[in-house]
Parts: sequence; structure tokens; C-alpha cells
Amino acid sequence: MKVIAIYPGTFDPITNGHVDLVRRAAGIFSRVVVAVAENRDKRPLLPMTERVDLTRGVLAELPNVEVTGFANLLVDCARRHGARVILRGLRAVSDFEYEFQLAAMNRRLAKEKIETMFLTPAEQYAFVSSSMIKEVARLGGEVSDFVPPQVERRLREIFQPGA
Repeated sequence: MKVIAIYPGTFDPITNGHVDLVRRAAGIFSRVVVAVAENRDKRPLLPMTERVDLTRGVLAELPNVEVTGFANLLVDCARRHGARVILRGLRAVSDFEYEFQLAAMNRRLAKEKIETMFLTPAEQYAFVSSSMIKEVARLGGEVSDFVPPQVERRLREIFQPGA
């Protein structure tokens, strides 16, 4: 049975933790759709089109992974791509309550059966968040252990122009 999973997020920017999760999911599901959310409420650093392009570039080597942007309900995006599973990452116990609420809402909104599955990151990425990466980069810190090279270059362009 072919099962398609959708992995939503703002990916502002995509981190090695995200990449780790997508790689592992690509080994489990027949196809993984990485859905980059517009999410203006979070006031992203990068516009959605750039986040989609960066994410596509980072994940290009994975043949069963597709990257798309979306600005509507996640369950509608999942339907459009034929996804039966919403994939979410849990870094810490503190993530669980919010993720549990999202899963319950998505289950309620999806009249057909779309399940939420949680994956935990590899230990070396358990503390990494896009927000933390942006703050470290903004303050001139080294982020190469936490993001793919093209993301590191883009952050340097933004926060250390001319360096």
C-alpha cells in the first residue's frame, strides 16, 4: 500500500533537524510532501517562495520528496496531494500539548481519515529550532552544524552583508 505523508512547517529556514526527519520519513512512506506554510503570523524572515526554493534545493537528492507552498488549511493541502498522514516533529515534551491540539483539530476538519504521526529528531538536533538558528545567525554566531550549506550562506548574506 502506497502511503503519502505531508510534513508541514514554515521552514524559516529549513534546518538539519528538518532534513533528518524528512530523510527518515522518505524511507517509511512512498512519498513525502514537504509543505511550506505561508504563516504571516510568525513574520517569517524569508518570503514563502524563497523558503520553498531553499527547501527544494536542500531536499533535491530525495526522489520521493516533493516540496510545495501553501496558504490554506493543512487538511486541504493534504487532500490536494493525496496525503493520508500528517507528519510532525516533536523535539521536547513542551511541543506535545500544542501538537496534540493541532492533531485533534486536523482530525476534526478532515472528514476522511487523515492521521497525524509524530517523529522525534536525532539527538544532535533535539534542541534546534529555526527561531534559534536565526537568532544565532543574527548575532554573528556559527550555524554550520545546524543548517545545510546553502541555508548558512543565505543567512550570512542577510545578517552579515559584505562579510
